[in-house]
Amino acid sequence: MGPLAGTKIIELAGIGPGPMAAMLLGDLGATVLRIDRKTPADLGTPRPVKYNPMLRNRKSIALDLKDPQSIELVLRLVEGADALIEGFRPGVTERLGLGPEPCMARNARLVYGRITGWGQTGPLATAAGHDLNYIALTGALHAIGRQGQPPTPPLNVLGDFAGGSLYLALGLLAAMLEARQSGKGQVVDAAIVDGTTSLMASFYGQYAGGLWNLERGTNRTDSGAYFYGVYECADGLWVSVAAMEARFFAELLRRMEIDPSQIGNQLDRKDWPKAQSVFERKFKTRTRGQWCELLEGTDACFAPVLSMAEAPQHPHMQARRAFVEVDGTIQPAPAPRFSRTVPSDPVPPLPVSPENAQAALSEWLPEAEFKTWRANGIV
Repeated sequence: MGPLAGTKIIELAGIGPGPMAAMLLGDLGATVLRIDRKTPADLGTPRPVKYNPMLRNRKSIALDLKDPQSIELVLRLVEGADALIEGFRPGVTERLGLGPEPCMARNARLVYGRITGWGQTGPLATAAGHDLNYIALTGALHAIGRQGQPPTPPLNVLGDFAGGSLYLALGLLAAMLEARQSGKGQVVDAAIVDGTTSLMASFYGQYAGGLWNLERGTNRTDSGAYFYGVYECADGLWVSVAAMEARFFAELLRRMEIDPSQIGNQLDRKDWPKAQSVFERKFKTRTRGQWCELLEGTDACFAPVLSMAEAPQHPHMQARRAFVEVDGTIQPAPAPRFSRTVPSDPVPPLPVSPENAQAALSEWLPEAEFKTWRANGIV
């Protein structure tokens, strides 16, 4: 089920953006085979596999990628794949014998997807790093935070997953679409620094046009504008307002019973501190629930600030089935939505085992061949 049904992808197990991209493609119906390590990498505190939604919608096998026979098995699997995902440092898969050249020699139509922080080339290509380092280099981290405060590290949604996973998935889909026409695969170099920089296109344009201040917390969408921010309520909970357009701003003031003369010109920056104080005092006169009753669902551009415990319970999220329960774990549903090729509900991650390995490889190899690999102790 799903628009990618019939597409086959091999994932060389990694962390962060690679598994997320594989989850996105698996959510949309692709058959994804994850090649795990026989000796798991040290990823900190272990957790049961059911609590890692990024591993859903695919089967896995464990191989020793330092063993030539295991490498041969991966290359055999590559013969039937549309794409491969790897997230090692540049040069690692080449040393393993699984780089683009040997893989594409087995399958000329293969799309070889590589996800790294710095990219495959450049002075930093082989250096270690994490999401925060990558977004720091792009100008994005510098712009996030309140005035007079240090840059605020965001969740690794911006770098790893938006600038990395989504751009890798987009690149893979584009290259697979082209391969259907040309019959030729290619390498997709998805660097988090590239993707995050691309996401900053609007802000670089505003800066070039003199519409964006480099001092963080002084612009319309970076907490500088009082009409685009979050406010604490009487019960200590928070709400958000984003009434940027004049008609929505007027609606917000009307419903909050704020006299426009109290706050001055909406777009005059010198009036923003005074207006900020007015808003802060006003929002503390009611609880979050009371503000929701007054503003939610109107054109005031309002929403409560919900925790991860609260978001799945919100009526709008429930109506859209934005969250699903998989093996007792509440997690985000596949996105986006499709009118005809509707993806199936997610399948929970499965632990690596001989039985699961057989089920995984049954979609890729004839049964007799699988038995040979198992008899040789490779699987």
